[in-house]
Amino acid sequence: MKKILLNLLLLAVVAGGSFSCKDDLVYSDLVRDNRPAIPVTFPGTTTYGFNPFIISSLAAGGPIQFTLSIPASSGRTIKEITKVLGGGTGITIGNLNSGTYATTLLNSAPIAGSGTTAVFTTTIADFKKKYPSVATAPVALPNYTEIQFLFLITLDDGTQIIPEPVRVRIVN
Repeated sequence: MKKILLNLLLLAVVAGGSFSCKDDLVYSDLVRDNRPAIPVTFPGTTTYGFNPFIISSLAAGGPIQFTLSIPASSGRTIKEITKVLGGGTGITIGNLNSGTYATTLLNSAPIAGSGTTAVFTTTIADFKKKYPSVATAPVALPNYTEIQFLFLITLDDGTQIIPEPVRVRIVN
């Protein structure tokens, strides 16, 4: 009996020791945040620990405007917003180049940048024309619904960045 307990204890120590590696060995690229070398921010948005969002009112005509900004200290400028993809809150970066979504980009041509910023503007009505199956009517509780956007940004040196998704919270 003592031999079995000793073997189990030894096995537990060996098993526990195999998990005590350096962070670099335990955390590979598969479990790290995918953060671009040059961060993109969205001035004027709100976030509560999730994707940044703006609020748009159907009664006010449903305006949607996102300003995309990179730090001036990066030494780069935004050449253009190359692609804009809209959809429900389940769209992913993979949708930018594949399947049905890739054929229904919101922008038909690149949107020019101005220095370290670029501005994307549309309306809920224009969004609904492009994505008729995506719900844009606020639901009873919590009295809003959300749609999502993904951007592909090209910098002046040809580098492409896909920032985090942004959302529009639609209210009456």
